Amino acid sequence: SLALSHAEEAAVVVCGLRNTDVFVGESATFTCELSPPGVKNVQWWLDGTLLHNNLVTEISEQDGRIHTLTLNDVACHDSGTVTFRAGSLISSAKLLVKGISLPA
Repeated sequence: SLALSHAEEAAVVVCGLRNTDVFVGESATFTCELSPPGVKNVQWWLDGTLLHNNLVTEISEQDGRIHTLTLNDVACHDSGTVTFRAGSLISSAKLLVKGISLPA
């Protein structure tokens, strides 16, 4: 039926981002799974900043449905809210970067 085909086109978040705690200098990975595959115009944000694929910020996609953001060598000031956006779909999670307490 016509109604069914429209329902199939509506993308949904199957598995959203999860809050992540890492230590300074480590990598933090966020994953969002969408259905159906092939959703375009995907954006990753850290607080108010749009992220771009580079050495420090790795943005990847698998099977057109699993979108992954990896932040390498994080610093304390990277703590904040990571947001995944694809059209009207939004998923957010907190990134907490913990300092390493040196022995006294």
